[in-house]
Amino acid sequence: MGPIRAEIAALELSGITRVAAGALGDPEVIPLWFGESDIVTPSFIRTAAQRALDEGRTFYNYPRGVLPLREALSRYHQRLYGLELHPDRITVPGSTMLSVVIALQCLASRGDEVILIGPYWPNVRQACIVQGAVHVDVRLLEGPQRWHLDLDAVRAAITPRTKAIYVNSPSNPTGWVMSGAEQLALLELCREHGLGLIADEVYHRNVLTGPDPAPSFLELAGEDEPVFVLNGFSKAWAMTGWRLGWMVHPKSLVTSMAVLAECNNTGAAIFAQYGGIAALEEGEGFVAEFTARCRRNADLVMERLGRHPRVRLLRPEGAFYAFPRIEGVTDSLALARRVLAEAKVGIAAGYTFGDGNESHVRLCFAISTERLDEALGRLIGVLDRLE
Repeated sequence: MGPIRAEIAALELSGITRVAAGALGDPEVIPLWFGESDIVTPSFIRTAAQRALDEGRTFYNYPRGVLPLREALSRYHQRLYGLELHPDRITVPGSTMLSVVIALQCLASRGDEVILIGPYWPNVRQACIVQGAVHVDVRLLEGPQRWHLDLDAVRAAITPRTKAIYVNSPSNPTGWVMSGAEQLALLELCREHGLGLIADEVYHRNVLTGPDPAPSFLELAGEDEPVFVLNGFSKAWAMTGWRLGWMVHPKSLVTSMAVLAECNNTGAAIFAQYGGIAALEEGEGFVAEFTARCRRNADLVMERLGRHPRVRLLRPEGAFYAFPRIEGVTDSLALARRVLAEAKVGIAAGYTFGDGNESHVRLCFAISTERLDEALGRLIGVLDRLE
């Protein structure tokens, strides 16, 4: 390959895309593989973006995000958490995934180690590889009643090359929600070892068994600590295709973030940002309705799938995924492909979410209850036929 970096040449599709790629658009498939619902973005959000287009908001703007959106985000954090966040600490570079990339660019150089609290979304691992960083997996403990963090295992994974820890709560794929005490313990560990922290809180409004919103590291971290809190519009407001997210970063990085946003993406689409303002200011009713749907669907998954004799499933506390362990399964990719072929249901293979997940699969239960019920019936039919 000549000058092409070996890490880039060796990249492989995630276990989600490897299953989904050949069946996208098939009307017979019930798609539970991606992290989205079947709800179109609410009309009041679409209308705000359309209005911005009609007003001619189609030009370049400040790469960290238009000021009205960053001010709306400041008010949003005040409303949710009682926090006074200056708009200078908020950057809207594009998608939330881009925020992951930028946070890694800030913290990790080639050969540095980044601890990933797993199971985790596979694109985070890929982003580490692209950056040239070494990912070190530390898996949550499973059970008996919930997933939980083994802080001693995290501590044991820290070496002189460790630069940062990544954690996602509420968690994709497990549904684990960190308590405030767990967050403080992890933050104190980072402080003790001089580590950066990347806190992915994109499911902060998708809470199934506790108070809304989920606890945030923003309630604990100082304004100039090396803590990057990542968030976005995709999950709470059904805006997955808009590629619009935000990050709260150390106060000292205002200029650096403008440069990074400009280099990576030249900023988020301007008219989309006005849709984001509408979501923040008018979207509480939708958030409540969508969360109620996900709670009903979580109950359905526990009732139908959770009772299957081959399934071990902890009730998700947040997000909108089930991550069951299927007893006797050692090749999750093969199982996902079989479910697609035999049942026309799209699920994600567990191996792609990090070490120790080969017996798991992930399914998204954010779709309509009726379609979910049909999908579960088809999936259970395949599980009944496993040898």
